[in-house]
Amino acid sequence: MTDHKISTLARGEESKLLLQTIIDSLSDAVSVVDEKGIGIMVNRAYTRITGMTEDQVLKKPATVDIAEGESVHLRVLQTGKPIKGVRMKVGPFRREVIVSCAPLVIKGELKGSVGVIHDITELRRVMEELQRTRRLVRDLEAQYTFDDIIGNSEQIRETIERARQASSTPACVLLRGECGTGKELFAHAIHHASDRAGKPFIRVNCASLTDTLLESELFGYGDGAFTGAKKGGRKGYFEEANGGTLFLDEIGAMGNEAQARLLRAIQEGEIIRVGESRTREIDVRLVTATNANLENMVEKGLFRKDLYYRLNVFPIYLPPLREIKSDIPLLVNHFLTSLAHEYGRPIVEVTPAVYRRLKDYHWPGNVRELENVIARALINLGREQNIIEEKHLVMPFVETTTAKEEDSTPLHGSLKKMHRSWEKEVLLKALQEAGGNKAEAARRLDISVRNLYNKLHQHKII
Repeated sequence: MTDHKISTLARGEESKLLLQTIIDSLSDAVSVVDEKGIGIMVNRAYTRITGMTEDQVLKKPATVDIAEGESVHLRVLQTGKPIKGVRMKVGPFRREVIVSCAPLVIKGELKGSVGVIHDITELRRVMEELQRTRRLVRDLEAQYTFDDIIGNSEQIRETIERARQASSTPACVLLRGECGTGKELFAHAIHHASDRAGKPFIRVNCASLTDTLLESELFGYGDGAFTGAKKGGRKGYFEEANGGTLFLDEIGAMGNEAQARLLRAIQEGEIIRVGESRTREIDVRLVTATNANLENMVEKGLFRKDLYYRLNVFPIYLPPLREIKSDIPLLVNHFLTSLAHEYGRPIVEVTPAVYRRLKDYHWPGNVRELENVIARALINLGREQNIIEEKHLVMPFVETTTAKEEDSTPLHGSLKKMHRSWEKEVLLKALQEAGGNKAEAARRLDISVRNLYNKLHQHKII
């Protein structure tokens, strides 16, 4: 064999490997057959969805994976035209899928067919989860009152008094504070103390939804507004909160289009569903919250100035735990009482050394982090023990001086456990350095905001 032929074969193998690598990187399942309908290539997503291996599919007829329905590949090869959205069942587990195929034409000749397979089972699971979430949000009522806010420091008393004043007015309230300072608790209390108590109270986390989904969830959508839209359309959260309070958490994460729609809703007292032109009147009291620096976002053009002034009518600042450390004993006793009841054990005591340790800590996760530490201490406490000591505390972060002292201590626990501990520490530090701004923390960690939220939930940071 000549060097030229060897070089040509090598390039061919390299191109095939590159193509396989590309389709393996796709999340959708891909299947390719030749002009005779014989399988020549599939990707990893295909084997995962169908439950069939490459050996069971490659060099086999295009019908080998079909459990119910007709081969779309063969129809494309017969007609030479693309086919979209065919429902069928594939593989030994009869997985429900939607298949779209297109002819593979090279230099004017039909050389095969390329199919993309979407898993309906996963799509249905996501839609059902969304429906469950909507029912939970729709049925939510204000659970907390001002009596549920624990603290006796001057800052907390002033914050509560300001929030009480806000509850007696119809003005928009903007709750400012770091992650874990209790913004949702205050939103509940403001609604409960207002003349809208007993009416709907709906909470929406603006950072947990994409811009497009957030718009349709907030303002609803009309019949046929987009593919997969519910027949007849659907109400949004504004309409469901009519007469009550809509709490928009993480307002700084809202995109430009949603900001414009929100501004109109506030100014005009009406909304327009996505895909419609008809206006609908609403009567909603708006409470928003953020840990972002909205002023900087306005200067950078990331947040509308006119919307900022509409939302910032009645701003309320919630102090971080490091500024109200005198309230730590009250909070600890509150958490111990509620957690002891939840865990089915007697109420325990706390040594003075524990309180000193807790007051020396800087609490980047604020009150939510304190509750987490107390819960872990209670778990570490033996069933026969009734006093929490310093050894029972597991602090996610240690101060810099302490960390230096412990550099030489041996490692404990599995690699997986140590990695989780390290990851939680990194997340908390990123939040602290970003001033609690999750979007900024995600940028610093070079991950998406949604990925950050998933990790925060996994580590019970939020």
